[in-house]
Amino acid sequence: MTLIALLTACFKEKKANTAPSIIPIPSEQVITKGVFVLSSATKLTYDDSLKSVANFFKSYVENGSNIQLNTSSKNSIQFKIDASISNNEAYQLKITKDKILISAKSQKGAFYAFQSLRQLLPVDFEKSKAFNETHIAIQCLEIKDAPQFKYRGMHLDVGRHFFSVDFIKKYINLMAMLKMNTFHWHLTEDQGWRIEIKKYPKLQEIAAFRNETLIGHHNNLPHQFDGKKYGGYYTQEEIKDVVKYASERQITIIPEIEMPGHSQAAIAAYSELGCSGKQIEVATKWGVFNEVYCPKESTFKFLEDVIDEVVALFPGKYIHIGGDEAPKTNWKNCDYCQKLIRKEGLKDEHGLQSYFIARMEKYINSKGKQIIGWDEILEGGLAPNATVMSWRGTSGAIQAAKEGHDVILTPGSHCYFDHYQSDNENEPLAIGGFLPLEKVYAFDPIPEELNEQEAIYVLGAQGNVWTEYMQTEKQVEYMAFPRVVALSEVLWSSPENKNYTDFINRLEQYQKRLDQLDVNYANHMYSVKGELKNTEGNLTYQLNATSSTYPIYYSIDDTEPSKLYSNPIAVDSFMNIKAIIRDSDDKNLGSIFEQKINLHKGVGAKITIDKEPHPAYNAGGKTALINGISGNNKRYGDKEWLGFSGEDVEITIEFEAPTNINTITTRFFNANGQWIYPPKEINLQLKLEDGRAISTSKKTENNDSLLVDFSVNISQFYPEDKNLKATELKITIPSYGIIPEGKQGTGNKPWTFIDEITIK
Repeated sequence: MTLIALLTACFKEKKANTAPSIIPIPSEQVITKGVFVLSSATKLTYDDSLKSVANFFKSYVENGSNIQLNTSSKNSIQFKIDASISNNEAYQLKITKDKILISAKSQKGAFYAFQSLRQLLPVDFEKSKAFNETHIAIQCLEIKDAPQFKYRGMHLDVGRHFFSVDFIKKYINLMAMLKMNTFHWHLTEDQGWRIEIKKYPKLQEIAAFRNETLIGHHNNLPHQFDGKKYGGYYTQEEIKDVVKYASERQITIIPEIEMPGHSQAAIAAYSELGCSGKQIEVATKWGVFNEVYCPKESTFKFLEDVIDEVVALFPGKYIHIGGDEAPKTNWKNCDYCQKLIRKEGLKDEHGLQSYFIARMEKYINSKGKQIIGWDEILEGGLAPNATVMSWRGTSGAIQAAKEGHDVILTPGSHCYFDHYQSDNENEPLAIGGFLPLEKVYAFDPIPEELNEQEAIYVLGAQGNVWTEYMQTEKQVEYMAFPRVVALSEVLWSSPENKNYTDFINRLEQYQKRLDQLDVNYANHMYSVKGELKNTEGNLTYQLNATSSTYPIYYSIDDTEPSKLYSNPIAVDSFMNIKAIIRDSDDKNLGSIFEQKINLHKGVGAKITIDKEPHPAYNAGGKTALINGISGNNKRYGDKEWLGFSGEDVEITIEFEAPTNINTITTRFFNANGQWIYPPKEINLQLKLEDGRAISTSKKTENNDSLLVDFSVNISQFYPEDKNLKATELKITIPSYGIIPEGKQGTGNKPWTFIDEITIK
């Protein structure tokens, strides 16, 4: 009997070592009987045009195990071109007992087939020679697969914090495993210029380094700094190496060269690029700065020279030119800019930005490239051939698509991986916001406002990793993973194939692969969540673990969780609930969930608000303001804080019976760097049981604290009425107004974030 026959006999009844749990989930997948035996007796064949992908697979197998693929055997793995497959990125994978057949129209499809096959192999293959057995059983199956969107991207900002070439390659490799095809490399910023431009050496000598870096969050005042010089840049040879590495993994790199804003580092190196001509320094803290490129002929010459060198390094179709957060203050005060506005017949400074972008687009088009810009490039009129990357919600994408422009969705609500991913207060410092894994998975890149014809302009979507608060490579991994895993399925898989519970089961297996690859992912799969329920006046607290089937244990008296949770917990007094998930061996999984519930006279009352909170900050709904639960002390993105964008808000609370009220307290978030301001004053009106209405107003304290407390003692205003009984409380909270000059967001209406309204 031959060796193959012996091996086949040995594995006749044996199951595959790894059950199919592929991410992103394929379009069609049918499990069939039997296994294919991969061993040193396996033959590898390929069509010439797929040689590089076949060798990529061969290297993966042989690096991860002692199996050596050969060229002469009946048991074979075949990489074949199939011109009948219409989609350039589609593939078919057929595994039978004696053959694995990969069919694709191009290298791209064949490479993605390999990534699916990779997930059918033991996770040990991810480490060098870690798989010690001489053969492996692979489940027989048939897959037909193709992506839903043609743009599947991940972004990385290296301007705020700089990362090694080795890490950039690791990041790209992890993207490739998930069938992502575009790496958006954010290379220039106010805080550092990261790409070598040989014609302008000061970009390397000056713009690539800052004198020190902000300590803590930008919202923490007064600002403190570490006093340490920081920076670095990628040489052109390093960039060529990274571009080649990405290309081998079917990933196109889009470089971002910011203009006209986020350019303080470049202006620090060449002061003549700014409007004032004064010497400035590379920015040492985060935010938006007034230093923007002055649209002089010498500035355009500088940028054209930069583009010449950038184009030579990146063979892809696109150059990203930023276009976001460009304050117009310096342009308003610049004689040259004002003369240019009049000369070109422009409406205002927004028109000047449009002129700036259109001129650079024309030059970039002359180099055979197209531009992508953030949705601010819509302001003043969109450049003719521009692609819009919509980050401030979806409105930019909707407008651009209706005008016939290609769009890429990357809204902060679903795609900003610099936001917190858990409401645990022990999470590492982040910029703000709240974007849990399940919300990423629920993202639909096609806005419902677009019809079928307009939707064709949606190329896909992208996850963004801005690194203000990510000093290390491990922190980048923690913030990106596993959210990028969820996004990969959003972009590749058909909506009808998506199921969050099934995804979590597959993710549990995928994270074992990430363990082997030494990826510091955030593991919130075993997090407990809670919700206060009001059923006909009966308050209960419901615990759940949406990502786990293991049991929950809890306590209500600040002790360690010990009771098995089975039914909602009755709430009739102040309590501190703690809960955790435990496995069958009684081992704690994840971290302890803790929630304090402070019953007060507003809990269970009827509440109405005359304005809808912004959809991105309305997770708890209006009852979040009177449910006895306070929001996070460090950030505003959880389900207890409600956010309103530049609006006056009127809140009405109606009591079931006349209620004696002594004090009313609440608090507001105060993060000016993120356009969040507390109101200057609050107006209160009580409707009493005798039909009278009494009112008062009180100013808030103007301070730099992250949280601004507000408290009113009603008896101080109406000492003659010791026992005021109210049937209704109306609270009017005016917006702060307009963000003042010199602050981030100057001239715009700020956000208002409101926490629990406690009535006693």
